[in-house]
Amino acid sequence: MSEFVHLHTHSDFSLLDGAASIESLVGKAKALGMPALALTDHGNMFGTLKFYLECRRQGIKPIVGSEFYVAPGSRLSKSGSEGASRYHHIVLLARDTEGYQNLLKLSTLSYIEGFYYKPRIDDELLQQHSRGLIALSGCMGGEIPRLILDGQVEAARDKSRFYGEVFGPGNFYLEVQNQGIPEQKVVLAGLADLSKRTGIPMVATNDIHYTDKEDAYAQDVLICVGTGKKVSEGKRIKFAFPEFYFKSQEEMARAVPEFPEALRNTGLIADMCNLEIPLPGPLLPHYEVPSGYTLESYLSELAHRGLAERYSNPGGQLRERLEYELSVINSMGYTGYFLIVWDFIHFARENGIPVGPGRGSGAGSLVAYALKITDIDPLKYGLLFERFLNPERISMPDFDIDFCYEGRSRVIDYVLQKYGSQRVGQIITFGTLKARAVIRDVARVLDFPYAEADVIAKRVPMGPKMNLRTAMKLDPELARMADRGENYRRLLDVSLRLEGLHRHASTHAAGIVIGQEELTHYVPLYRDPKTLTVSTQYSMDYLEDCGLVKMDFLGLKTLTIIKNTVELLRRRGVVLDIERIPEDDEATFRLLGEGRSTCIFQFESQGMQEILRKSRPASIPDLIALNALYRPGPMEYIDQFIDAKNGKKRIQYPLPELEPILEETYGVIVYQEQVMEIARQVAGYSLGEADILRRAMGKKKVDVMARQKVKFMKGAVSRGYSGAQAEKIFELLVPFAGYGFNKSHAAAYSLLAYQTAYLKANYPAEFMAANLTNEISSTDKLSEYISEARNMGLEVLPPDINLSEQEFTVRDGKIVYGLRGIKNVGSAAVDHIVQERNAAGAFKDLLEFLKRLDMKTVNRKVVETLIRCGVFDSLGTARSVLMHNLDRIMETVNSYKEIQKYGQTTLFDSMEEEQSPLAMEPCDPWPALEKLNHEKQNLGFYFSGHPLDKYRNHIHN
Repeated sequence: MSEFVHLHTHSDFSLLDGAASIESLVGKAKALGMPALALTDHGNMFGTLKFYLECRRQGIKPIVGSEFYVAPGSRLSKSGSEGASRYHHIVLLARDTEGYQNLLKLSTLSYIEGFYYKPRIDDELLQQHSRGLIALSGCMGGEIPRLILDGQVEAARDKSRFYGEVFGPGNFYLEVQNQGIPEQKVVLAGLADLSKRTGIPMVATNDIHYTDKEDAYAQDVLICVGTGKKVSEGKRIKFAFPEFYFKSQEEMARAVPEFPEALRNTGLIADMCNLEIPLPGPLLPHYEVPSGYTLESYLSELAHRGLAERYSNPGGQLRERLEYELSVINSMGYTGYFLIVWDFIHFARENGIPVGPGRGSGAGSLVAYALKITDIDPLKYGLLFERFLNPERISMPDFDIDFCYEGRSRVIDYVLQKYGSQRVGQIITFGTLKARAVIRDVARVLDFPYAEADVIAKRVPMGPKMNLRTAMKLDPELARMADRGENYRRLLDVSLRLEGLHRHASTHAAGIVIGQEELTHYVPLYRDPKTLTVSTQYSMDYLEDCGLVKMDFLGLKTLTIIKNTVELLRRRGVVLDIERIPEDDEATFRLLGEGRSTCIFQFESQGMQEILRKSRPASIPDLIALNALYRPGPMEYIDQFIDAKNGKKRIQYPLPELEPILEETYGVIVYQEQVMEIARQVAGYSLGEADILRRAMGKKKVDVMARQKVKFMKGAVSRGYSGAQAEKIFELLVPFAGYGFNKSHAAAYSLLAYQTAYLKANYPAEFMAANLTNEISSTDKLSEYISEARNMGLEVLPPDINLSEQEFTVRDGKIVYGLRGIKNVGSAAVDHIVQERNAAGAFKDLLEFLKRLDMKTVNRKVVETLIRCGVFDSLGTARSVLMHNLDRIMETVNSYKEIQKYGQTTLFDSMEEEQSPLAMEPCDPWPALEKLNHEKQNLGFYFSGHPLDKYRNHIHN
């Protein structure tokens, strides 16, 4: 039998309630010589698979479980006002695969059916899903300990017997803990008595929430981060006792010396738990092909049909490559995958939802191009199929698909309908306490002034890989901050302890999974309580191992911009097929060469604008190379590329025979595909072997690299190269393989960049209007893009009650401001205004406008906003006059609507004749600055001018 084992353990996946990473917990178990360890996070299984794999890696037996919240009655009843009456705790551990399956179902149902402040199950679900599980009665938050504390001894006994029956003999244990909390003495005595009276065994646990005793204060702070409290005001009941750490067997024996059997039972339970989580790898869902077809024959027909549509007269080379790719796809078992992807992309195209030209290495597949999964010719741009699907390295193909941002949800709905909502879900992702954020969080809890916390946080350099220890090395002043006093020392110490821990759960922006069977057969599910989105509880890295097929459905706003630009052109009678625009448009390359690339996909940054001006690209391949080079690593070769392109330096090739491979990039190795082609040319590698070499070089695996070098040298020498030449080429490839870019991805995205540049160069008003609509809720971007439009010589008209639509539009070559771009108006009011105008004609004045509209939708606050930002200016009455007379106008309108309500319009008509409400009292116009300030308040920026305009001449002079 095993020694003592911790069976009640929380990691940082008990979000903001656990200050221990999975790696530290498993490492501590190994360091203390413990043979096994359980993970029982609060109300979820987020970290289960990561924990399982980490235990296996470190030679520790994993025990999978969760500390569930149990509703006091039915999980479906939303009753109870305080925490104690909303739920109790119970710990469940999986003995075997059946128990694991029941954990998956219980955890899923706790979110889907039982969520009420916490994800809850109830006794009914426990009875239905108890097989294969071991249950522990829980900490003081468990129902049985609470009953004991309340003096309800008989009720506690009845509940114990109930759980004993539900889980079966030997599968339910009374959990004893001692962290020095006074109430625990009562609970321990009560549990000991219950055990004697019922025969239910006891088990000792420590309810671990942090790894080391020194982490107790950091745990307190973490709780306060989650509750919004400060340490000075927090109710430090539980963690005022620094005993909830990973104790050794000896420490546990000292904690509960009167219960040696409870300590031994931990080993007994560990021996009973023998779970092997099935990890079959991705299992493709069934795809239904038409009658008379197999998967292979249907894919072949679709591919050949598509090839004939893509190429007017596909010759032998094209058909040969297509057949080769089909044979690889079929032999690797991915036929169904291609059909699944083709099917939902076909749906998108048939329903007018723009699809991107490709993302990642998938653009290298001719089959994908023929099926219109991708939209860039792999032969034309020299893209390699083996970079996507390598027959010599089995790995799941991965098409990341871009859809129009507005149409993405319709594609997801189609997939849900096609395969069933029980088999399709989104993917969870976790936010972490990153370096700057953890300082801000901890500083707030420690009662630092916000301004000071902000200054300290900003000492940490920006960057995705930046951490506090690195920041302290880079900035000694930050490291010396601990010398300022105890509170500063605590700030640094706690921030270092908490940095990197998981903070919250959300939904991945793009990931979708599909299962052969219901998702709960493979993973537990989570439902976001705010958005109600259902996603997996395991994060993206673990899903394919579990048997699910993962796909990325990315919402790309650039596709929406292109679509909206084309629609605006259609309104003025211009029909444009964006997929058939010329690829050598002079105006487009002139615009790019001048660096006028604001709003151009992938080329918008200041740095990229400068590179465009230096390089003056003249073709899409030039754009592809610049796109690939403009990133850390290869960026140092940009000047060499530009100088060689512009003839300032002679193009040099490592070997003359490499000219065909490197000619398009002027002798610079830019792409991973070039590394592969060089390996084939010099060392006789197949493209599949070359892809393995590229990966080995990129990952810098020393042992693999050593073997590859021997193979490369041997192959090169056999092809007539000297040993020195072979070694020189191999060493040349190593750094480029490490940061060379995927040409397929760069090519697809550069095509999108060219399309946006073409639209900007040739249809500037429509293109900028589409961009403004795209950023309609972003004040900063709106202001920036309006300035860009004006710099382009375009006139941007102010919002106008009779010209403006919901979004930005174009009229007579001028951009008309969209009403949705006005703050505090709301889409319902905007829609109502436009619909009324379209139905009954233009508005004549403010009074008539208000008569025609529902004042519940377009209320006084909305009307004031519209006046202040000039929406009624074109009707001839000054903004100041309208505001001055608004009370009288509103009173008249209310009287009109009241009379109209009772059908007495003739009475109003006569009243209207006697005294016209349009005879408004005059008043002084607003000063220019007041007018501008109203625009700033209601649009988010100055529109008709700027307060500093009157000084502009002085500044220029």
